[in-house]
Amino acid sequence: MTIKENLALPVGTTLDRFIMRKQEDFPYATGELSQLLRDIALAAKIVNRAINHAGLTDIGGAYGKQNVQGEDQQRLDIVANIRFIRALRNGGEVCTIVSEEEDGLIQTGNHKGRYIVAIDPLDGSSNIDVNVSIGTIFSVYRRLSDQGADGTIEDCLQKGTEQVAAGYIIYGSSTMLVYTTGNGVNGFTYETSLGEFFLSHPNITIPAKGEIYSVNEGGFHHFPAGVKDYIELCRVRNYSARYIGSLVADFHRNLLKGGIYMYPNTQKSPLGKLRLLYECNALGFIVEQAGGKASDGKNRILDLQPNELHQRCPLYIGSKEMVEEVEALLMPRKVKDRSLAAV
Repeated sequence: MTIKENLALPVGTTLDRFIMRKQEDFPYATGELSQLLRDIALAAKIVNRAINHAGLTDIGGAYGKQNVQGEDQQRLDIVANIRFIRALRNGGEVCTIVSEEEDGLIQTGNHKGRYIVAIDPLDGSSNIDVNVSIGTIFSVYRRLSDQGADGTIEDCLQKGTEQVAAGYIIYGSSTMLVYTTGNGVNGFTYETSLGEFFLSHPNITIPAKGEIYSVNEGGFHHFPAGVKDYIELCRVRNYSARYIGSLVADFHRNLLKGGIYMYPNTQKSPLGKLRLLYECNALGFIVEQAGGKASDGKNRILDLQPNELHQRCPLYIGSKEMVEEVEALLMPRKVKDRSLAAV
C-alpha cells in the first residue's frame, strides 16, 4: 500500500467523538454524563496498561486480604479500584461511588455531582495469573438527594430500571468498552498506538436464540431442578458448553454470538453469588438494550429492589428465547414432565 492510499483510509469514529454526537440522547445532562463516560474510559486505559504489565511487574497475584464479599483480593483488584475511584473523583461529575471492593459508600467530595456510580473494578481477577480475559463493570444513576452534600444510601439503592448508563470493559486479546445510555448498545476497541477507543461494534444486537450455554457444570448436582433440566436439553441439542469463569468474558461472547449465561442459586448459596448492584443490573440493562433478557429465574433483574449494597441474586442472562425457556422450567408445577420428548 502506498503512502497516498494509506492516508486515504478512514481513521474511524473515536469514543470521544461518538459521545459528543450522542449528547442529544440525554439533553438533561448538559454534558456531565458525557464527561463521566470519558473519565471511565481514561481509567480503563490506565488499568489496561497495568494488566498488560502484570507479568513484568510485581502487581500480579494475591494481595493477602479479603474484600467485603469474603473473596481473596488480587493486587490488580486494588490497582483497578484506586484508578477508577480517582478518575471519577477528579472528573467532578460523581458525588458517590459504591464498589464491590469497598464496604460502604465512597464520597468523592463533589457535592454538586449529579451521578452515582456502582462499579466492579476488576471482574474475574482470579484469572489474571493464567492470562484469561477479565473486565470492569459499571452502572450510572442520577442522584435522588439534593445537590450540595454527600450522596446517600438511598441514592445508591435504586432499581436497575433507573440506570442512565451502564457498560463494561473487557481486557483480552483486544480491549473493548461496551456501553449503553438507553439508546442501543455500542462497542469500542482500544487502539494502543493511538491511545484511543474506536467504534468497532455499532448497534450491537444479540440473536434471539443461540447455541451456547455458559454455566459452571461442576455445581450441577446442587442446581435447582429446572436448571438441571435445561442443561440436559442443551446437551441433547448439541449446544456448545462455553464457560470461561470471567463473567464479562462469558457475557461478551454470548452478546455477540447468541447464548445464555447462568449462575443459579445453590444449596451453598441460596441467594445466588453474583452482586445485583455491581454486576447484574449493568449487564441486564445492556442485554435488554441489545434485545436480550436478564432474569433471576422468576423476575426481571432490572425490577429487583436492592436492599443492601452487596446484595446477591441468581442470574440468567442472554438470548431472550433461551432465558424464557429456563424461566418456564423453573416455574413450580404440580407435575413436572422431566422427559426430553419435546426437544
